[in-house]
Amino acid sequence: MNNHEIDYKIYGDDMQFVEVELDPEETVIAEAGSFMMMDGDIQMETIFGDGSGRDGGSGLMGKLFSAGKRLVTGESLFMTTFTNKGSGKKHVSFASPYPGSIIPMDLSEHEGKIICQKDAFLAAAKGVSIGIEFQKKVGVGFFGGEGFIMQKLEGDGLAFVHAGGTITKKELAAGDMLKVDTGCLVAFTSSVSYDIEFVSGVKTALFGGEGLFFATLRGPGTVWIQSLPFSRLASRVFAAAPHNGGSKGEGSIAKGLFDMFGGD
Repeated sequence: MNNHEIDYKIYGDDMQFVEVELDPEETVIAEAGSFMMMDGDIQMETIFGDGSGRDGGSGLMGKLFSAGKRLVTGESLFMTTFTNKGSGKKHVSFASPYPGSIIPMDLSEHEGKIICQKDAFLAAAKGVSIGIEFQKKVGVGFFGGEGFIMQKLEGDGLAFVHAGGTITKKELAAGDMLKVDTGCLVAFTSSVSYDIEFVSGVKTALFGGEGLFFATLRGPGTVWIQSLPFSRLASRVFAAAPHNGGSKGEGSIAKGLFDMFGGD
């Protein structure tokens, strides 16, 4: 194996975190902002790219190319590594950013590659490569929404992906097709073909409330779907929040009490 072999335990139900157990000199990589806590003998370091060595070249230019690709997905140029520098087993924990579930994925069981939403990746064993997956079809490029530029996780180790709400896993046989809201699509194996389909019927497109396009996935392969995309959660919260000069309806009493006790 090229990846570090790490052990883990997932805690919680709706707001989960994953505790990773590291042997001496084992390393886990994570997105900035996912760190929760760690033992004292774990050394934390910020690096360019993902540190996998599969970054499109060697030396500084290769690392800059790897890190630069991450800017396309809206991620940071940097990632963080956590290495056990002690003599025994140590632990580091990473928390999910919003209500949902953490999905452990052993890439060796999925032909060494998983394609996922660009904000789904949480952490992985060192050696897993985190890159970008461009969809080649024009329709996906212009109309895919969250599904246009996706992340690809490559290697033979463990990776942890986070998704919102309830997660369901679908096994597609050859020829099977599944239609999914683009925001609800979390991840799929590399054998699944992916495209964007126009919603037929003017009334459906204008009044259906689900947008003009949805993702079509064709087997064989595995697909993971979330019931509550963060974009949907955020839009509902924003719509329900009282705004300056807005209505005096739901939420206005609580806001008035907040203002009374020193709120802005």
